[in-house]
Amino acid sequence: MVTATADGTNDGFALAKEAGASGPLALVVDGKQKDLSFVPPAGAEAQIVTTTDDLGREIMRHSTAHVLAQAVLRLYPGAKYTIGPPIEDGFYYDFDVQTPFTPEDLEKIEAEMRKIIKENQRFEREVVDRDDALKFFADQPYKVEIIEGVSAGDPTQVERERPGEDGAVEGAELTFYKNVTPDGEVAFTDLCRGPHVPGTSRLKAFKLLRSAGAYWRGDEKQPMLQRIYGTAWESKDALDAYLHRLEEAERRDHRKLGRELELYSWSDQVGPGLALWHPNGGVVRKTLEDLSRQMHIDRGYEGVYTPHLGKGTLWETSGHLGFYRENMFPPMEFEGSDYFNKPMNCPFHILIYQSRTRSYREMPVRFSELGTVYRYERSGTLHGLLRARGLTQDDSHIFCRPDQVVEEIVGCVDFLRDLYATVGLGPDNVRFSTRPPKSVGTDAQWAEAEAAIPVALEKAGLDFVVDAGDGAFYGPKIDIDVRDAIGRSWQLATIQVDFQNPERFGLEYIDDNGERIQPVMIHRALMGSVERFIGVLVEHFAGAFPTWLAPVQAVLIPIADRHDDYARKVAAELVAVGARAKVDDSDNTMGAKIRHQQLQKVPYMLIVGDDEQSNGTVSVRPRTGKEQRDVPAGEFASKLVAEIESRALELSY
Repeated sequence: MVTATADGTNDGFALAKEAGASGPLALVVDGKQKDLSFVPPAGAEAQIVTTTDDLGREIMRHSTAHVLAQAVLRLYPGAKYTIGPPIEDGFYYDFDVQTPFTPEDLEKIEAEMRKIIKENQRFEREVVDRDDALKFFADQPYKVEIIEGVSAGDPTQVERERPGEDGAVEGAELTFYKNVTPDGEVAFTDLCRGPHVPGTSRLKAFKLLRSAGAYWRGDEKQPMLQRIYGTAWESKDALDAYLHRLEEAERRDHRKLGRELELYSWSDQVGPGLALWHPNGGVVRKTLEDLSRQMHIDRGYEGVYTPHLGKGTLWETSGHLGFYRENMFPPMEFEGSDYFNKPMNCPFHILIYQSRTRSYREMPVRFSELGTVYRYERSGTLHGLLRARGLTQDDSHIFCRPDQVVEEIVGCVDFLRDLYATVGLGPDNVRFSTRPPKSVGTDAQWAEAEAAIPVALEKAGLDFVVDAGDGAFYGPKIDIDVRDAIGRSWQLATIQVDFQNPERFGLEYIDDNGERIQPVMIHRALMGSVERFIGVLVEHFAGAFPTWLAPVQAVLIPIADRHDDYARKVAAELVAVGARAKVDDSDNTMGAKIRHQQLQKVPYMLIVGDDEQSNGTVSVRPRTGKEQRDVPAGEFASKLVAEIESRALELSY
């Protein structure tokens, strides 16, 4: 962004021209987003938002969503329109229409959008009162619902929608944005906070991607709407690059690869969001879980195991029934009590800590568990392993003295760096989330917890942004993203500082003066969940895992039946030194066997025939690279073991 000092007379257009800003779209004045038509007060610092800024792209996408809604209403006059927020890399708009949109419909809508853009309609803001807004949108029930909620001061209206789509500017003020043609005709009006680009001619690089069903407000009890997704960028080159990334993402889709590589599956007989792990996926999962367990042991964590359900009274004490109930499965009633599938492991770890008196000398106490939890994620939000109802967290809870909080957070960051390095990832975006509107605890407790996190992050050498109001109900948190091989960001690790549960459960330790002191609790999961971590890795590696993680590390392919025994001998020798090897003794031709194993993304295929059998060698055909002949079998075994033990990310051959 370019910054300019306002003189109280020039609007954003003039300020941008004076500052030489290229591609100006909007302003940020005193932290608030404004249209370029806004005149900042004298002395104000105005940041000029341009097409290449992240905020500029968001504004472009928001404006393109309005053009989408206008095009749909032109083509489908009876449609009811709802909200159209910008999202990461794109936008969507939800409509209530009689029949679902088809790919052919999207082509027509996109063509109509191009007509609107060519008309160079300008975006104009208008403040309206409640009655006029209700009158204008009398035949649009979803807009009426939003207006009534905003004007009633319902804060959930703001929380439910992304900025720019709830109609509220400040308090109960309502604003319209009108699309006005060059001859002054109002072509479209939406309820919106803005800001928007000056005119539709700025929106040239866009594409509609797909349509899907979506419940109003994300609530299964509400009407099913039709959502159209699109993307918009500052240039055709940027759009083309993004569409290429989408194609690559589709090729890497972990659900498709999971099926092709026989890693995992889902069944309607089990239920959505609950994965079935096949032998290949079981190997990948066990390898990562074993690594996680050993790394925890090396860092002073103690492993624990806890049940999959607990009494309702436990979840009342922890606060989950009061603050997390909508994400919990319904209770099971027996022996006069309600039992809930656990949505989190923390109350059980608290009870283990509480089982005996603790001394300051043994602090910190670090418990770890690969604990499976169950969360009632809405059907529309489920997405393979990335958003599931049954998930296993690499969950740990640290009970420490107040003076140990910063060092323990730093230790968690160092741990995740080491863990992520094994798969070639590293911390990318880091967010520090502060107290949410719905929370428990005193102001003093929250202030102390929130003060520790920035100090720890700075000490750990991590830059971060503040995500105001997005903390857990019991404490502030750190969320850490990684960036994969094609540049996508994934949220994995979370670290949370909790003063509330120690108080709610009456936790204590005895200090050096014999006083009973309340410990601080740190919740942390580094993979996030094993399922999500593996889903991300499948897409990151496009299914071609590094050798140490691959389900099968080497396949022996005999050229003829007479070579089967030698192939089994070499495979057995590899297994004996710790490698995962097998023989492909199927009836397929050798060429078909090679093609199959390439599709299975096996790191090494070892071809054996008469020469290899006579000389005790193998022909090494790596997943990538050229075949190497006459490699002594023992030499290959040694190099393979070294590659596995070092957790190398590249193949040795």
